[in-house]
Formats: sequence, structure tokens, C-alpha cells
Amino acid sequence: MFDEFKDLNDFKEQCGYTIDGDWYPRVTKIVTIKAKPALYYYYGEAKSYRAAKEATERSAEEGTMLHEAVEALLLGHDREIPAEVAPAVRSFREFFEKNHIEVTPDRVERRIVNRDHRYAGTVDAIARIGGKLGVLDIKTSQSIYRDYCLQTSAYMDALRNEFEDLSTRWILKIDQIQKCVRCGAIRRVKGGREKIKTDWRNAAMRGCVHEWGELYGDIELKEFPYWQNDFTAFLGAKRLWEWENEDWLKKAAYL
Repeated sequence: MFDEFKDLNDFKEQCGYTIDGDWYPRVTKIVTIKAKPALYYYYGEAKSYRAAKEATERSAEEGTMLHEAVEALLLGHDREIPAEVAPAVRSFREFFEKNHIEVTPDRVERRIVNRDHRYAGTVDAIARIGGKLGVLDIKTSQSIYRDYCLQTSAYMDALRNEFEDLSTRWILKIDQIQKCVRCGAIRRVKGGREKIKTDWRNAAMRGCVHEWGELYGDIELKEFPYWQNDFTAFLGAKRLWEWENEDWLKKAAYL
């Protein structure tokens, strides 16, 4: 949960990108400064810090596997899909085609830099959906969280002068779940951690001996067109992150 850096090169590699000879902090690293109460609660409820950390790392590895498989599809690459994420990738492919999401390879995993506000990042995709051009950010989470708006607002400000018709942003959530064939409860297993979602008001779910169906992909696309206030919040987070890492940033000649 806490960053430890071996030396300046390690800090720069973990926290940013060097572009045209200048080093910039990375958007995804900056937004980690924001508190995450749900994550702290999870660590507090775990058997040990080590067990929670291992589960979190396994979950991140599975998320990376899914993200890379989806990225390959966006790039038009014909590659074998790992069995562990095949249900989600299959559902994504169907969703992608049904919703006529337009993406070109040169706009996938696009590196961005904002020299005015001095940060950099990598955008999952710049896509056209329903006639609108915007930032498409892909998350392998169980829900779409408001925190994601900080990250995507930073991308919007960095790209707004390059693409005059850039008007919106979307979060695309890709997950894998199972449904109980008896009561309809939802089961999610990621990183070896099982979560079962039930409705206490549903008598059939209480005390049910669950019988889980096959894994299937859970896809959700949500648009967030108004990004300016989120960007103001991102700049606040950036300033706090700079304060927290002041010594390293001075050594990196950033401050």
C-alpha cells in the first residue's frame, strides 16, 4: 500500500515517463494520493497484511491479463485469449460490435503529455461512440467508481487541443461473474477472493445452497461528459502528491 523506492531511477521509473528528454509524473500514480476507504477496510478485515497484499497482487495480475487481451482486440491483433479471462473477452467483443465503437490502432494505448500542467499518461483509447469522440478508459473492476473521473479528466485536458471535436469520456467496465441458478445471487472471484452479492429482502436468497452457473462477462459503459470540475480536483491531487514526494521530485529536478 505504501511506495518504497530503491533510488532515484526507481522512483522515476515507477512514477512517471521521460518524454523528449523531460521527466513527467504519471497520471495513474498521481491519483493514488486520494484516500480509498474501501481498500483500507479490506486490509483491516483480512487475516494479515501479507495475505491481503498477495490477494491484491493476484487480482492486479488477472486484471492486467484481461486488459491486455482487450487491448489486443482493439488493435486488431489475432492472439490466443487466456482461458481465465475468455468469458469477459467474449462478452466485450459482442458489446464492442453491437455498440459500433470505432477505434483505430494509432489511438489505442496513446501516450499523452500535458506540458502546461506537467504530467503524462497513457490513454487506453480515443474512440468514437454514437458519433461523439472521446476518451475511453477500460477498467477491470466490479463497479464504476467516481475516482476514475480524476484520471480521465487529466487525459481530456491533455488532448483537448489536439482533437478539436473531443467532447466526452467513457468508463468501460469489464468483469466476470457467476449467477446462482437457484436464487439469482451474484458471485465474483478475483485474486482468490470470493464475493457473493445477495438481496436480504429476497427470501429465496437467504440460506440458499448456491449452485453457480457458468462464468460470463459483465460489461458496463458509462459516459461522463462534464470533466472540468474533475480536472480541478485532479490538479489538487497532483499538488498534494507533489508535496508528499517533494524530496524525490527535487532530486529528479522536477521541483
